[in-house]
Amino acid sequence: MVVYNVIGLMSGTSLDGVDLAFCQFSKDDKWKYNILNARTYDYPQKWTDILGNIHELPRKLIDEIHIELGQYYGQLIANFIEEYQLVPDFISSHGHTVFHQPSKNISLQIGSGGMISSITKLPVINDFRKKDVSMGGQGAPLVPIGDHLLFNEYSACLNLGGFANVSYVREGKRLAYDICPVNMALNEISRRTGVEYDQDGLMARSGDVDIALLERLNDLKFYQEKGPKSLGKEWYTHEFQKALNKKRISPIDVLSTLVEHIAQQIADNLNELDGDRVLVTGGGTYNGYLMERLQHLTRALVIIPGKQLIEFKEALIFGFLGVLRMRSETNVLASVTGASKDHCSG
Repeated sequence: MVVYNVIGLMSGTSLDGVDLAFCQFSKDDKWKYNILNARTYDYPQKWTDILGNIHELPRKLIDEIHIELGQYYGQLIANFIEEYQLVPDFISSHGHTVFHQPSKNISLQIGSGGMISSITKLPVINDFRKKDVSMGGQGAPLVPIGDHLLFNEYSACLNLGGFANVSYVREGKRLAYDICPVNMALNEISRRTGVEYDQDGLMARSGDVDIALLERLNDLKFYQEKGPKSLGKEWYTHEFQKALNKKRISPIDVLSTLVEHIAQQIADNLNELDGDRVLVTGGGTYNGYLMERLQHLTRALVIIPGKQLIEFKEALIFGFLGVLRMRSETNVLASVTGASKDHCSG
């Protein structure tokens, strides 16, 4: 039995840090995984400022930041290896998404794999989305192959990060798509009150739902479209934010309305699946009020795992995508992304 020791790196759109997970994968009759060490490194202010507005910069400057971010990631990983005395076989990095516009054949993740490799002296697999987009796919979501091979005891897997996405099996095929913004929107409004995020959803719980805003958000065109479909920061800025800021109401009431919007959108999608057990991971699971509203609105049982899986499932699965790439096996599913065929990317 071959055993792979991999460091997975994930940086989400909500800029809540860099997740590193040192994972072990093995396969006999089915794949098994173990997260041996994991840590989230907060971005310094310099990087949150740069990455928060990077999509507005000229391409030449983005290319320079790509190299510098790779140096930063490489040093983080080197420190992580030294602190925990790790012996990884290779690194598998998602990087940080700058642009994601698959309809224009664009998806760009930065954080130079070459720089990471030169600092850590280890092989690096990255740039997972570009090939799929070139094959007519959305380039996202990529996590469902991991859901399919590592978490198939659940009816569906729901991730609540910058955006919510869901993955499930229908008629023998794994399907997945993005649903709506989560932490990207909630954290933006929380900052207007002077805090980074709404602890346990307490502010949202204390507010009132603004029906006009709720209806405006629910009426956004994206929600009427069928999958495969995916969301990026550009859509958030030009569509969602515009609807959000159309009417001046208090940040507390906006948070309350956002939670209701998110819970309704996710529940509507889950209720179409007729599943009985949904695994929920990602930072949004720590919003107790959102979890309450979601469980109230959906027929499925919402299952929240332990802290490690909540926080590091995506880093774990990007490590796994790297394992499949090393084995030259399919790691991107056409049924999920809409590409012309399944393929091995990275």
